Amino acid sequence: MKNKNIVVFSGAGMSAESGISTFRDSLGLWENVAIEDVATPEAWKRDPELVQSFYNQRRKQILESQPNKAHQICKMLENHGHVNIITQNIDDLHERAGSQQVLHLHGNIRLAKSSGPHTENQYYPIEGWELKLTDCCPDGYPLRPHVVWFGEEVPALLTAEKIIKEADIFIVIGTSLQVYPAAGLIYAIKPNAKCYLIDPRAHELQAPHSFKKISKTASDGLDEVISSLA
Repeated sequence: MKNKNIVVFSGAGMSAESGISTFRDSLGLWENVAIEDVATPEAWKRDPELVQSFYNQRRKQILESQPNKAHQICKMLENHGHVNIITQNIDDLHERAGSQQVLHLHGNIRLAKSSGPHTENQYYPIEGWELKLTDCCPDGYPLRPHVVWFGEEVPALLTAEKIIKEADIFIVIGTSLQVYPAAGLIYAIKPNAKCYLIDPRAHELQAPHSFKKISKTASDGLDEVISSLA
């Protein structure tokens, strides 16, 4: 693996072993709340207090959680090559495990941004778990979570695609590959890349034939990948 470009593409299953609820289940609910009530621009316009409260609780849960073995293995991969993490998760557990290069496709809940029309990619760290509607940025608009909601563009998508195109080893972990446009990124791989799909339901998921499917949890699946690469 020495001098290889290793790209880890992680989803909710990566953080599940840390006790963080998955973003979306089969009923379209998140912590028993309908996604359209808390994860769309329309929800923010309709009831910003509900949206802010929801993400405050998610942030509190994340702060009380710790990186798990899978996050730690991703950090250890840096001993074997150049590692980029591309995550669909809004938690910061990859960073807290020590990973140096982490790209958040759907935002980072530990950051806030303006709810106004011109955010200009300006993000503000949130101290603690609570963000209030009275907390405003310099443009005068209330701060909202730095989370990409349904119906919004994914600014990091092109950067992620460029990273994946350079991968020698591509490891997809804990994602259902159902949320687009992010799920389409797995088709950006180069023909000779070694590709792995780790998920407890991996063999039920659609992926290119070049992927080796490993139906295990994130940490157990990564152990298997490390062994095969070694």
